[in-house]
Amino acid sequence: MQSHTRLSSRSGLLPLLFFLSLLIAAVPRPAGAEAADDIALLDRSSRAFVNVVKAAQPAVVNIRVEKSVESKGGFPGGGDEMFNNPFFEHFFGPQFRGPHRFQQQGQGSGFIINRDGYILTNNHVVEGADTITVRLSDEREFKAKLVGSDPQTDVAMIKIQDSGKLPTLTLGNSDALEVGEWVIAIGNPFGLNQTVTVGVVSAKGRNRVGINEYESFIQTDAAINPGNSGGPLLNTHGEVIGINSALFSRTGGYMGIGFAIPINMVKAIEDQLQKHGKVTRGWLGVAIQDVNEDLAKSFDLKQAKGILVSEVQPDSPASKADLKQGDVILRLNGAELKDVSDLRNKVALITPGTTATLTIIRAGREKVIDVVIGEQPSGFGKAGGGLPPQGNLEQFGLNLQDLTPELAQQLGYTAEQKGVVISAVNPGSPAETAGLQAGYLIEEVNKVGVANLKELQIVLKKSTQPKRILLRVRSGNLSQYVVLVAQ
Repeated sequence: MQSHTRLSSRSGLLPLLFFLSLLIAAVPRPAGAEAADDIALLDRSSRAFVNVVKAAQPAVVNIRVEKSVESKGGFPGGGDEMFNNPFFEHFFGPQFRGPHRFQQQGQGSGFIINRDGYILTNNHVVEGADTITVRLSDEREFKAKLVGSDPQTDVAMIKIQDSGKLPTLTLGNSDALEVGEWVIAIGNPFGLNQTVTVGVVSAKGRNRVGINEYESFIQTDAAINPGNSGGPLLNTHGEVIGINSALFSRTGGYMGIGFAIPINMVKAIEDQLQKHGKVTRGWLGVAIQDVNEDLAKSFDLKQAKGILVSEVQPDSPASKADLKQGDVILRLNGAELKDVSDLRNKVALITPGTTATLTIIRAGREKVIDVVIGEQPSGFGKAGGGLPPQGNLEQFGLNLQDLTPELAQQLGYTAEQKGVVISAVNPGSPAETAGLQAGYLIEEVNKVGVANLKELQIVLKKSTQPKRILLRVRSGNLSQYVVLVAQ
């Protein structure tokens, strides 16, 4: 009975205590107490940034470079032939005339990634340097050597020798980064050592900016200025999630937009730089373009997504895997592809000889094919080359003619190539708006090959959509699918 009595009394107290807690919570707190809580929260947030910076700063370095530059004559950096006039030689001496060399100086930032002295930075910071000097946060200076560089992503690796234990930074996971997340940039803008700026991630996956050949930039509003190049962009855990690389500016200074190379892209090449001094990239051997709404309709796609294969190069990994012109690539190794740049970047980072899986749509049906990724040929051209989009016949503003042997020779086409030549484009027409030019070769109309004007007209007569047409046009060595809609 005693135990039962004690249990009953406790059970009676529980509702009372709960009621009292509600009353206490409902009592307004003094304004001073709320302000104190807010200040304490701000202080904790501030201390979090301080702790990250304190831990990271020792591993962030200043990089000074010197390179020898040749002047054609006159004052260093000049080149005006007027300075070779004997009049100037009379006053400044014979050494004033003729070409001579002078030392050009520059600087940037970098960060140490292991205790052996390997440092990551931007290629444009150290490119062409005769001497590289690294200064640590404790003011020690070292001569550095270039281990390797990759101009296509603007990443470089240098190395210093030190008998002591060097501070290092941990490389994080840039794929896990979220837009709106806090980030910290550390570097040496304008030579002001160990400068810290804080901001947020403004966007991810920025490509077609026109800075590097392979781009998938992290955009941030953390201030990045000249001299910040090569420094780390950190998350709130103190991990490097990017290499600060460039800024958008109309004045040369900070305007709220900076770009950093994602560290996951850097991870894929830094090991190659360390071991081989250069980067070997994967290669598929296709010309590709993004799928827009018009192309989606022409290829019977449910959505305007995927990457359209406009051409497959002979004897390439793609041709050996039976990838075909007109295929639409949806996924690479199971990962959804966002656009042309996404596919290019991912293929380039695959080790040559590796088998990759492509999920495609062919003739309206989904299909999976395996392709052995090849090695990117030396001198592989920059992305973005190719044809302007779109083109069509009279109602679209095009004047056409048959491709004769003489015309083929004049325009640089081979005797084996067939098609109809665009001889003129009418001003203000859909074709002009689309960017078509005289000299382009129409090889297909509505997915049917045409060798001359007669075949082209036959295909057009069979078209169920006279105001809309799908073409494949060629300029030089590249072809591209285009869609034109009559006004």
